[in-house]
Amino acid sequence: MTFPPLSKTQPVTLSGPPLCNTPARAWTPLLLVLIAVYFAALFSPALLDDADATHAQAAQHIATSGDWVTLYVNGIRYLEKPPLPYWMVALDYHLFGYNVFATHLPMVLALLGCAFIVWLWARRAWGDRAAFYAALAMLTSVGVFLFTRTLIPESILTFFLLLALYSFLTGTEDRKPARFYLAYAALALALLAKGLIAPVFFVAAVVPWLVLTGEWRRWRRFHLFTGLLLFLAIGAPWHILAGLRNPDYGNPVGNVPTPGHVHGFFYFYFINEHFLRFLGLRYPHDYNRQPWYVFWLGQLIWLFPWSLYLPVVLRRAWRNRHLFYSDLRYDATNTIQFLDPKLTAFESSALAARLRFRARTSLLLALYAGFILIFFALSTNQEYYTWPMYPALLMLIAGGLSVIEESQTEGRRASSGWLTGAQVFFMVIGVAAAALLAWGLWESRHLPFVADIGTLMAHRGVGDYTLSMSHFFDLTGPSFAALRLPATLAGLAFLLGPLAAWRLRRQGHAFESTVSVAFTTAVILIAAHIALVRFEPMLSSRAMAHTINRITAAPANADAQLMLYGDQADGSSILFYTHRPALLVHGATQYFSPDPETNGQVFGSSMIWGSDYPDAPHIFLSDADLLRLWGTGPRKLLFVPGDFHGHVQALLGSHLYPIQELSDKTLYTDRPL
Repeated sequence: MTFPPLSKTQPVTLSGPPLCNTPARAWTPLLLVLIAVYFAALFSPALLDDADATHAQAAQHIATSGDWVTLYVNGIRYLEKPPLPYWMVALDYHLFGYNVFATHLPMVLALLGCAFIVWLWARRAWGDRAAFYAALAMLTSVGVFLFTRTLIPESILTFFLLLALYSFLTGTEDRKPARFYLAYAALALALLAKGLIAPVFFVAAVVPWLVLTGEWRRWRRFHLFTGLLLFLAIGAPWHILAGLRNPDYGNPVGNVPTPGHVHGFFYFYFINEHFLRFLGLRYPHDYNRQPWYVFWLGQLIWLFPWSLYLPVVLRRAWRNRHLFYSDLRYDATNTIQFLDPKLTAFESSALAARLRFRARTSLLLALYAGFILIFFALSTNQEYYTWPMYPALLMLIAGGLSVIEESQTEGRRASSGWLTGAQVFFMVIGVAAAALLAWGLWESRHLPFVADIGTLMAHRGVGDYTLSMSHFFDLTGPSFAALRLPATLAGLAFLLGPLAAWRLRRQGHAFESTVSVAFTTAVILIAAHIALVRFEPMLSSRAMAHTINRITAAPANADAQLMLYGDQADGSSILFYTHRPALLVHGATQYFSPDPETNGQVFGSSMIWGSDYPDAPHIFLSDADLLRLWGTGPRKLLFVPGDFHGHVQALLGSHLYPIQELSDKTLYTDRPL
């Protein structure tokens, strides 16, 4: 994707609107958005059950045990993830304590780093306006916000991949060897953040870029041998140590482990977790794949509101496609014909270099984003897997939009209708969303405020709650009794923001219109965070953990045994906030027995591989074990999620003593307090 060359009257250094024409002016509003949307969210809600608190447990184990090689969750090996995000969080725990701020801080810092790199990169390629748009887009895109609510490594992976790509490109353009070494180091850190997909994504973008630009002829300047040594020096030691500390045990056959017979780290991590996962053959099969239309539509949602401008940017790029290839190479001649004869030789050279850098940036970003999209369209996928390509597409959108808006200030308005159409579409979305929120507020107008929103949800189970937006579909009219403030704030933003942006666009204030779209989204994201805090009783079990801590603080209950019925992910925040291991209960005779409704899918699959190691603690109990232990020995504290209420009540009957209910979760004990 590329854009038309600069006009004759355009200066060599593009100066944007007053709000963004200096770094200080640009970063003042950007940092305010970061603080309002992301930094304030570092303190609430509590860590959520499932992946958020599960990954926090792995970092917690590092901080408390001093074992920086093998990850553990609830005493069981957790080998599927590389360690860098957990190392960062563990260091935070030493500095700030075991809390949500320390857990999520690395993700926000990585996001800030991404915003800075896209600002720096887009500023060189397109100018101040594009740089401001690109950084603002990173901070206000829906997907970036959603996928930094829980502890997942995507933002950290994205930062290091982005740094590697930018360092490689500028090292090539500026002939600075140190930039290549920075690229190799960043790529190694990306490897430690997410695994082999980091070098795969990098190579898949860089190799065709080298071929198309002709830079492959200068391969000696890339310092491949010493760069590879640096990459291995950073990335290899942990992998080697993890393999040595977690070898094969017994006589594993095939891809299915059995107690005492299990493949070690090298097989599990590289074969099972990388290659077989891509092919959909990983064991256990506890993942899904989005339908193709959901996958592609999702990308437009995750890039919203900036995806509104994607059609007009693509149209502009297509119309100027014939200028693309010649701008990529150093022997390009078409750029010179656009230069003003009054420019000096230095200015002419600088302008030609900018055009070349712009074209090469567009090509590299398009190759990078395109490969990631195709890769996950073919592979198993989750909604957030395409996170690493967000900065690339957002930069391309920001660059194209800035070129279009700057050309309109010079009197060329060929794309003004398309931009106005995007604003009209935003208004339609805003009116529909405001109407939906107004309906919810009206339906709940006579209901008192309800602190526990989980008691008002429908529990429709869309996507079996494996999607980030699954609980959105559980909303009912009465549930808005707990969401009045965020619903009102979001409704006003949806109603007024798009209208203001449309009027500004119509009046010729393009920059102000685009910025108002971003600021409107920022307000909506703030409202979304307030709503997420209201969902805490449903999505987190911290309140139950505090209850358990109060009970076990009494000397008579200090040795109480914590039990979770179901998968540890169902109550993972309890384990984190109590700092206690838990016995896990499920199945009539064997914990990992599949439930009938799962069509044979292994239960508790995130723990099954580690459970087969000979030194794994005996924490996996069946119903028979629960019946044998219940009411004997130390006090038992049993956490039961909603899906198993009926089963546990039928199993233990009158021997259950409820302590606390939270949404659809219940905490029981085996004797009166």
